[in-house]
Amino acid sequence: MLIITIKQGKEKSLLSGDPWIYVSAIEKVDGRDRNKPGVTALVQTSSRQFLARAAYNAKSQIAARIWTLREDEPVDHAMIKRRVQAAFAEREPAWRGADPQALVQLIDGDKSGLPGLLVHSYGGASGYLVCQFNSAAVELWKVAIVQALIKATGCNNVYERCDKLLREGEGLALFPRALAGEEPPQRMMVLDGGKLKPMDIRTGFTYPK
Repeated sequence: MLIITIKQGKEKSLLSGDPWIYVSAIEKVDGRDRNKPGVTALVQTSSRQFLARAAYNAKSQIAARIWTLREDEPVDHAMIKRRVQAAFAEREPAWRGADPQALVQLIDGDKSGLPGLLVHSYGGASGYLVCQFNSAAVELWKVAIVQALIKATGCNNVYERCDKLLREGEGLALFPRALAGEEPPQRMMVLDGGKLKPMDIRTGFTYPK
């Protein structure tokens, strides 16, 4: 297992709720797979006390992103799927009541317990899910996340949108594509601020009038 030891005093921010560990806060990293972006690591204090489980990425200035502060909670497929389901359950009433031409956010990264993951829905269960995997943490669990999203929403069309700046900062490739089902059309009418606007939901680009 990969073990991240935090410099003395740097654990305070984690215990107060900061979900990120920067390179400057790390004393050392021990174990194999340290060059595998998103690998799960045990985070401990300088006195070897458990702090958290986190996703480690040697290629990012945000060296680790916290998954859990609970020592008895493993990071596995079951946890990932629980978190997707919980995030969707929280947004489900708004999702079901939304205009079919509105973009509805279903997952919001750290706030949803899924660091770096953004998911928006267009057109409900018969429309499209647009996902942004902006960290190695969620990139590593992409298949499990897509499976859980399809199961929760009943939407079979899942598209990956790539933010160039964020993904390159994580050392991740840029490969926007349909992860399941069909790719959204290039131009769709999207309700924004009470008005319908032509947009490419694959990129977020809004066409000029």
